[in-house]
Amino acid sequence: MSVTHESTSERNSILGPTLRFKGELSASEDLVVHGQVEGSIGPAPKVTIGPEAHVKAGVNADVIVIEGRVEGDLKAKVAIALRSKANVRGNLEAPSIHIAEGATFNGGIKMEPARTEANARPTRPGEPAAARTGTTG
Repeated sequence: MSVTHESTSERNSILGPTLRFKGELSASEDLVVHGQVEGSIGPAPKVTIGPEAHVKAGVNADVIVIEGRVEGDLKAKVAIALRSKANVRGNLEAPSIHIAEGATFNGGIKMEPARTEANARPTRPGEPAAARTGTTG
């Protein structure tokens, strides 16, 4: 099974392999990280962590693709893909998650469908939150 996530924007910001960044990093275009980042990444349309990258940060984006090393929680609105050489220590949260054979992952996974207006309605008093989406537990 091949999982491909096309670029969600026409522009990319590339952080090179010699870059070391500490702090909060966000963008309106796709981000490609080849260096070292410590802090937080996102929000952004798509974040790709390259094979040589070392990230100690939470990542928040529409789509997240990991090829390198990440220590931090990943949260995506659409999908997360861990490629074969990915090494992730943290929790994953997205409607779609793909972990390729060979990837290393230590953490928890939370998968819920993307919220729509139909299932985002407020609950009535006494109605459990799970009843809104039709899921249980």
